[in-house]
Amino acid sequence: MFYPGFLFDSTYLILIPAMIIAFWAQFKIDSAYKKYKTVRTLSGVTGSEVARNILDGAGLFDVKVERYSKHLGDHYDPSLRVIRLSPEVYDSATVAAAGIAAHECGHAIQHQTHYAPLALRTKIAPVVNIGSSISIYLFMIGIFLGNPLFAKVGIIFFSGAVIYQIITLPVEFNASTRALNILKTRTFLYGEELKGAQKVLDAAAMTYVAATLMAISQLIRLIAINNRYNDN
Repeated sequence: MFYPGFLFDSTYLILIPAMIIAFWAQFKIDSAYKKYKTVRTLSGVTGSEVARNILDGAGLFDVKVERYSKHLGDHYDPSLRVIRLSPEVYDSATVAAAGIAAHECGHAIQHQTHYAPLALRTKIAPVVNIGSSISIYLFMIGIFLGNPLFAKVGIIFFSGAVIYQIITLPVEFNASTRALNILKTRTFLYGEELKGAQKVLDAAAMTYVAATLMAISQLIRLIAINNRYNDN
């Protein structure tokens, strides 16, 4: 039987460690980006120029580099083979811009080399997006109506989102590794600038770790709630 307290009950304690890590990770990326978005590079090469140079060097002449309006919305779209960079990355010749642009190129190179985790993530993304968007609703309907089938289906769908987050980790870490290796062999960044770019990318990677831990914690919470209602 449903009771209103399930929305704000003791199972929220499961989320606290992941929430703390998420706040810490967000603080790290905000601090690193705020610092290095103001540090201009000696080379004076903008983020868009870094991206174009890396792509051409990898033989990816058909991958476009576009300006994207969303703040920190930088991403690589494998379906359209385009790298979209936010204005502060596209137009800026800063350490942060170079690091972020190189990271997105890392994804394009992953696509070119058929990097397995990226290929898997791309394939399951449409299904996971649909499943994750309705998972909580199915779970709540199951709890409200006392229907274990709906609740279990909701948990299964949400599990897909957790799997997606887990697969994302090697994709993002590998892209950052590729980016740093490329930056070390080119003349975009020098000395301390490379260390700054690494700090930005490391901080960004931690946000994905935090998101994964939060997703896993939420899944554990849903399972705990479902088990409790089944026992009542």
